[in-house]
Amino acid sequence: MSETAEPNVGTFTLGAAVTNQPPKPVSVPEHRDWTLPNGFAWVFPGERNHNPEGLVRPVIMADGFNLGRSELDKLYQGLEGGEFPFISELRRRGRDVILLGFEERSASILDNAEAVMAAVMQAGGEQLGNARLAVGGFSMGGIVTRYALAKLELQRMDHRVGLYFSYDSPHRGASIPVGVQAFSHFIPFPNDFARQMDSPAARQMLWRHYDKDTGKIGVAPERTEFLAALERLGNWPRVPRLIGLANGRGDGIGLPEVKPGEVALRVDAIYPGTTFYTQAQGDDVTVAYLNRKFPKADKTITTSGFPELDGAPGGTLHTYKILADTLEKLGGTVDLRHEEICFVPSVSAVAIRDVEKQADLYAKVDALSPDESELDDFILSSTTTPHTGITEELCTWLLDRLPD
Repeated sequence: MSETAEPNVGTFTLGAAVTNQPPKPVSVPEHRDWTLPNGFAWVFPGERNHNPEGLVRPVIMADGFNLGRSELDKLYQGLEGGEFPFISELRRRGRDVILLGFEERSASILDNAEAVMAAVMQAGGEQLGNARLAVGGFSMGGIVTRYALAKLELQRMDHRVGLYFSYDSPHRGASIPVGVQAFSHFIPFPNDFARQMDSPAARQMLWRHYDKDTGKIGVAPERTEFLAALERLGNWPRVPRLIGLANGRGDGIGLPEVKPGEVALRVDAIYPGTTFYTQAQGDDVTVAYLNRKFPKADKTITTSGFPELDGAPGGTLHTYKILADTLEKLGGTVDLRHEEICFVPSVSAVAIRDVEKQADLYAKVDALSPDESELDDFILSSTTTPHTGITEELCTWLLDRLPD
């Protein structure tokens, strides 16, 4: 490593639990391949559904957000190799399973919706019998499928979908600490993490975004434009039943160990003194101090008017652990105090509250009228679980609601 350059800490990206390597890897069975606009799919027949001429009771499940092309082998592993064998159970119940991936997961939601629209129409055309389709996705995949189905309806296309589902999808926005976002651009060379944080999909989904050019923190123009485009479609598809699953709790309890304003991660040896703090309320609140040696620079990142997002009820992401592990491998000394924080707040995943206000963010959803949600039905996890984590509690609830 040159003495005038920082080590490359930008080779990592933030991924969800559903694409993590499971404890016990499983083999991916034979499947058909579909080529789609801006995407592709793997088609797995249900048990005893080996009719090559068509699909039986299909379920389409779309991949979530990351950088680069979807890795459907990893998605399959995450859905099958953990606590609950979700794909096997779908197939055991006689469902054909279609895993839908994107050529670029960080592309605009509007672009990736083209893959969903094509997959839905192809599935409808190949389907045997009169059962309605089930279509949804994980994290961003739930937003992409929501948009795609609404667009098909505006175009007066018969999508034959009876059930739409989202699995820990950020309907009211997701949260990545703005100090972490800023650090991705503080790395003094182009890197994957910065590309991920500045991608169209990140700008569309994040509740607040750090602008690398101005250093300002706010709602990205791409998010404003996406929400306007969604509103022009009526915000939601109208034909299917709408259900949502949240990895966060519904009793207003988040991560009690994540207190606001505490040190989450401190780095020495490389990026010396760089410190990230958990999000606190108030004005001019320091959330990160960034320091580098080559080229010499330092920066303090502050927020105003934010609620306590990091410890909020919601599906969690190992944001600071991923960052700490990467820095440590490259020679850094790290003081990691909070491995995981909230990524998709519970109120966002079930579309019942916005996340701007502290009272809304920590609302006891279980005590609210379900009619306040934009969804027809939803479930929240009984315990805090990782974002898009596949659990028996959530998956059996979804399985019992698939169309006959």
